[in-house]
Amino acid sequence: MVYTYEQLKVGDTNTFEKTITEADVLLFSAVSGDINPMHMNDEFAKRSKFGRRIAHGALTSSLISTTLTRAFPTSIYISQHTEFCAPVYIGDTIRIVATCEEKIGKGRVRMKTEGFNQHGEKVITGEGITRLAREIPEELR
Repeated sequence: MVYTYEQLKVGDTNTFEKTITEADVLLFSAVSGDINPMHMNDEFAKRSKFGRRIAHGALTSSLISTTLTRAFPTSIYISQHTEFCAPVYIGDTIRIVATCEEKIGKGRVRMKTEGFNQHGEKVITGEGITRLAREIPEELR
């Protein structure tokens, strides 16, 4: 569902799910310039505590932005505090859950943001503040 500030209620939840692919990691590395061998080098990653390559944390946190912009397409993302709880591996399916915790005023809302892998393990958690539109343009409804 697409929400305006007036329509959104405390407790409303939005979700987004994505399987992280090899292409996602390679493209994110190219766009961000983050070539950490934990993400890019199989042999290096095998010797790490994770035992294999992991997705970029920023790639995982970008799924929070995706979740919010799908529910609030004209929103302005003001802030996001994020904590990484577990690694995300290539092939993991991540489900992001964004829950409205508070309507702050002036169109701003505080959202609890969490991400879980396909096993139900929490991989990311945090809180974001977004400014929502008072109206949704016809072409975005």
